[in-house]
Amino acid sequence: MEAREPSASQFYPADCGRAAEAFLQGFVPPREPARIVAGIVPHAGWQYSGAIAAKVFASIRAQGQPATFVILGAVHRWAGINGVYAKGSWITPLGPVRIDEELAGRILEETPDWAVDDPDSHRGEHSIEVELPFVKYLFPNARIVPVAVNPDSRAIPLGQQIGRILKDRGSDAVVIGSSDLTHYGDIYGFSPAGFGTQARRWMESNDQRILRLVEAMSDSEITEEADRHRNACGAGAIAATIAAARVLGAERGLVLEHTTSHDVIPEGEFRMAVGYAAVLFGHRQ
Repeated sequence: MEAREPSASQFYPADCGRAAEAFLQGFVPPREPARIVAGIVPHAGWQYSGAIAAKVFASIRAQGQPATFVILGAVHRWAGINGVYAKGSWITPLGPVRIDEELAGRILEETPDWAVDDPDSHRGEHSIEVELPFVKYLFPNARIVPVAVNPDSRAIPLGQQIGRILKDRGSDAVVIGSSDLTHYGDIYGFSPAGFGTQARRWMESNDQRILRLVEAMSDSEITEEADRHRNACGAGAIAATIAAARVLGAERGLVLEHTTSHDVIPEGEFRMAVGYAAVLFGHRQ
């Protein structure tokens, strides 16, 4: 059976379970939404964004043990048709996470214009991999369907069809979109407000632009917003997640937390940072 070996293990510690417990110490999952159908998590190194991502998974765990996570990843290096990793497993420090091959096959069968079976689309990509230790630790029996999603016109119809498939299956799966927010600073070639306190406020405002759309579940505006204002690296994953969540009955997005790498680990004057947010989508029952 094909197994994807880690390619981004520098993003998370070997003792992932202990780290996850530390992130979640004192965290109380929100009462609403009563039924979580989807979420958005960041995908930077755990020392920066792990505590944010962990809260999404812990909120889901508080409601039960989904059989499968459909994880829609950002595309940093690869370009092409959205790629599904359809067979085998992904290796984590806590053991392998198996692919839900039946669900992956159905997604491929029902989205021929929007996705293809392409394990290579995940080669060298970290946006899904860094979430899997959380899945393995908090949901030891869960399976996954990894999908690399480009920020183009195929994202929304792909998400909508995934939502229809999951709705048909019942309530045993959750959709997760993986995306960081604004990448600010000279290292990213993006510092329109200069540096210092004013720039920090500008960056936070830039993140809020797209988070307002996420909260309102305005999937059709996400990729254009990110293209114009450079405030998400996984705009396709966000749009597809919202589209799926809407089909699954979600009414609004709830931002659990929003921060930046500079807030987590300040390094003198503000000169660079990446934004992170934890978001839940669901309904009252």
